[in-house]
Amino acid sequence: MSVIQNDHSEGPVAKAIENQTSKLPSDLFLWAAVGSMAASATLKCLGKDKSALFVGQWAAPFLLLGVYNKIVKTEGHDNKHKHSKGIENHPAEAHPISDYAEPETDITV
Repeated sequence: MSVIQNDHSEGPVAKAIENQTSKLPSDLFLWAAVGSMAASATLKCLGKDKSALFVGQWAAPFLLLGVYNKIVKTEGHDNKHKHSKGIENHPAEAHPISDYAEPETDITV
């Protein structure tokens, strides 16, 4: 009996996190990052250097959470939810340069 499972689905904790984070708008994290940078600059101007550094370091985690949020919305919970409703994902359109490609065979007569 094999201990390794081939089931690649998310666990209950990850599913719960995805369900909650998919409800948040993606730009929320961008505004949080910009807000932390503005708060950091304000604290720096007020002479509170250590607090400014602390708050300024929040920008990167907020942006990473935004990336996670976007991934969850496109590849995680929402993607599986769309498939369950029968909505098909359309393949990416052909690259526009392919319209101008040279033919593979000589078509001259």
